[in-house]
Amino acid sequence: MTNLVLVRHGETVWHAENRYAGISDIELTPAGHEQAARLAAWAATAGLSGVWASTLSRSRITAAAGADAARVKLAVDVRLREVDFGKGEGLTAAEMRELFPEARAAFEADPGANPLPGGEDPALAADRFVAALRDIAATVSSTGSSAVSSTASSTGPGERVLVVAHTTVIRLALCRLIGVPLGEYRRLFPRLDNCAITELRLRGDRAAILQYNSPIGAVR
Repeated sequence: MTNLVLVRHGETVWHAENRYAGISDIELTPAGHEQAARLAAWAATAGLSGVWASTLSRSRITAAAGADAARVKLAVDVRLREVDFGKGEGLTAAEMRELFPEARAAFEADPGANPLPGGEDPALAADRFVAALRDIAATVSSTGSSAVSSTASSTGPGERVLVVAHTTVIRLALCRLIGVPLGEYRRLFPRLDNCAITELRLRGDRAAILQYNSPIGAVR
């Protein structure tokens, strides 16, 4: 049994205008670095046996503070990256409605079936992210810890791992894991705050959501 704590990276410079970052490598704001520091303070006492991040710098930088605090080595997996939004990269929703109104309308009606022009298939994004989570859980279960640091302590039979990734791909993966259509991700999970806690329990092929979008100060 493995608990996976899924966290969206800290705030970026595109956050204020709500621009779609996707696979674009965008810097954290000062507020984003502060959020990462608060996450690290939580990680220091959360009983983590590993910390993972996507390859994008906003995820890696956020996760690195938590890994240092938990005294484990940061692991990186490209499958944890955000969805590629294609021609939507760097744009706001309003700008998309101006540039490709029909495609944006189709996306809003069913984002699971209608990726943005040139963007990644949401089903493939969900599948690669879930595959990464299952591999992380399997690694932890087989080794007792995904960390290589000799100072890291195991949490015992129920391991807990921090995974720092991205808002859209996390929500798509949640839909996949609980068996609901991917097109429902914007309705069922309308927001995912920076550095808030979403915790899953994986037991074999089954997944349970223990908490969603919880502020750091409200969780242990």
